[in-house]
Amino acid sequence: MATTIQAPAAVVPRAPRRRRALWTLTALTAVAPATWGTTYVVTTEWLPPDRPLLAATVRALPAGLLLVAAGRVLPRGAWWWKAAVLGTLNIGAFFALLFVAAYRLPGGVAAVLGAVQPLVVAALALPLLGQPLRLRTFVLGATGVAGVALVVLTDSARLDPLGVLAGLVATACMGTGVVLTKRWGRPVPVLAFTGWQLAAGGVLLLPLALAVEGLPATVTPGQVGGFLYLAVVNTALAYVLWLRGIGLLPADRVSFLGLLSPVVAAAAGWALLGQSLGPVQLAGVVLALGSVVVAQRGR
Repeated sequence: MATTIQAPAAVVPRAPRRRRALWTLTALTAVAPATWGTTYVVTTEWLPPDRPLLAATVRALPAGLLLVAAGRVLPRGAWWWKAAVLGTLNIGAFFALLFVAAYRLPGGVAAVLGAVQPLVVAALALPLLGQPLRLRTFVLGATGVAGVALVVLTDSARLDPLGVLAGLVATACMGTGVVLTKRWGRPVPVLAFTGWQLAAGGVLLLPLALAVEGLPATVTPGQVGGFLYLAVVNTALAYVLWLRGIGLLPADRVSFLGLLSPVVAAAAGWALLGQSLGPVQLAGVVLALGSVVVAQRGR
C-alpha cells in the first residue's frame, strides 16, 4: 500500500508577517488624516456658511456621545482629568484655534503651520517619552513642511500675527495630545477611549459655538448630509483609527501621517472644485508623500 507523504505547510517567517501587519496598521491610521483633508470641501460646499464652531461641535459632541454609549465604559479615577486634558488638546482647543487660523490666514498658510506637527512631536518626545531628537526626523519634518508649502502656498499669501499664533498653538495642542496619549496609554477599548475625548472636546466647544455663532435659521437636507459625514466618517471613524494607531505605532511615525491631510485637501480641491495643480504643486506632493513614506520605514 502506497504511503502518501504530504508536504509540510509553508511557514511564513515572523519578520515579514510583522512588517505586513505594521504597514496594514499604518495604512488604516492614515485613513484619518486623509479624511480630514476633505473637511474644507465639505465645509464650503455642504454646510451652513459662517458656522465653523458649530461645525466643529457637531463633529465632536454627537460622535463622542455615540462612542461612549457604544463603549459602555466611563472614566475612573485619574482618567476623568486625563480624558478632559486629551479631549481639550486633541479636539476642543485644537478645533477652535484651527478655525481662528483658518479665518485669519489663507488656507495654505494654515496648512503649512499644521505640517510642523512632526517636529513638535519629536521635540516633546524627548522629555515626555525619553526618545532622543534624531537628525533624520528633523530632516524629514523639514522636507514635509517644504512639500506642503509648495502644494498650498501662493504668491498672495499674507501673514496675520494672531492667525499665525493660533495656527502654531493649534499644532502644538495636537502634537502634545499625540505624545500624552502615547505616554498615558489607553486604559479601555478604543471606542470608549475615543468617545471620552470627543465628548470632552464637544462639551468645551458647545457653549463657545452658541455664544459666538448661534444656530442657523434653517438647515437643508444637503447640509444635514454634510454634518452626518463630518460626525460619522470625518470624526468618529477617523479618530478611532487615529487613536488606535497612536497606541500601537511610534509617535513620530503617526505624526508624519498628518502630512496627508493638506495633500488630500489639494487633491479634493482639484477634483471637485476645479482648482489647478501645476508642476510646483505636484513636486510638493512628491516631497510631502516621500517624507511620509520614508518616516514609516524602520530605523
